[in-house]
Amino acid sequence: MKKRYLSLIGAILCAASLEGCFMAGAEVSQNGASQGQVQAETEASQTEVRQTEVSQTGAEAPEDTGSEAGVPTVYMTSDISPEGLMRIYDAFGAELPEGNIAVKISTGENGSNYLRPELIGELVQSVNGTIVECNTAYGGDRANTAYHMQLAEDHGYTAIADVDIMDAEGSMTLPVTGGTHLTENYVGSHFANYDYYVVLSHFKGHAMAGFGGAIKNISIGIASSDGKAHIHSGGTGGSMWGGEQNAFLESMAEAGKSVSDYMDGNMLYINVMNRLSVDCDCDGNPAEPDMHDIGILASFDPVAVDQACIDLVYSAEDGESLIERIESRNGLLTLQHAEEIGLGSRSYELVDIDEAV
Repeated sequence: MKKRYLSLIGAILCAASLEGCFMAGAEVSQNGASQGQVQAETEASQTEVRQTEVSQTGAEAPEDTGSEAGVPTVYMTSDISPEGLMRIYDAFGAELPEGNIAVKISTGENGSNYLRPELIGELVQSVNGTIVECNTAYGGDRANTAYHMQLAEDHGYTAIADVDIMDAEGSMTLPVTGGTHLTENYVGSHFANYDYYVVLSHFKGHAMAGFGGAIKNISIGIASSDGKAHIHSGGTGGSMWGGEQNAFLESMAEAGKSVSDYMDGNMLYINVMNRLSVDCDCDGNPAEPDMHDIGILASFDPVAVDQACIDLVYSAEDGESLIERIESRNGLLTLQHAEEIGLGSRSYELVDIDEAV
């Protein structure tokens, strides 16, 4: 039977020990920790994940994008393979428009757990996609376009598709509506060249955000190097390493909404839950994962697919390290704020496509 998971609030917002650092050891604001703790206390009692049976509809993969309960559908498979990735994509029944299709990934630093071309190549080629990325704001091998393109070649991406570093020619500005911290978001100037985005994210931990998935991929990931610094500063324009933690987390949600609003629904989101390190693919020396691989999840809703991944981590017997990383950075605040400003829904129906085979 297919299972429906309605995540009303998700997991507990916790902000203990905001002391993480990223790359050169940037400190997380202790002021953000106290605010997150208050939120944790007021929301913990509301945390609930409900599971109900959904009627079997047959062997064919479902093509609906939302359940009869009025919440977005998240598709899941435990098959982390090129075939599993194609089955997840096919479950959408997505009708991509004529024109330019972008596949947004993280090219990853050398030594990181970036998504391998052997896994994603068939999907990228099936949509005739261009792999798109933006330069980093912290240095490293992806800080300028020439180095970044060399790394993309070294990682095998240029062998499966064209690669476009979208901020190679600077930034373009997107308006942010309903934001608390941002009024503008600065993305790579090539962003407007694409008619549809397949957002293909490696779900994992992150030293500053707590976790990274679809929302981070369309906010920090699509932001130009200048835009990344703007988001990290919480919209103040100050140092990207000295911004207030909660402002940074909420700014990611706001930047993500500006991207979603601009594309007007012409996006789908796929999260791959493998190599679940507490560290992100911007870290060239990540901690070795100490929990099992889970699967591939996908949705037309970026909040729902990230929340579903979070719920699976929290329900895993070996998820303690990743949960600690998420909570110590108050990472769940990004999901809360994203739902509040209308980026998506934290309630969802989880459809296991393996059960339909």
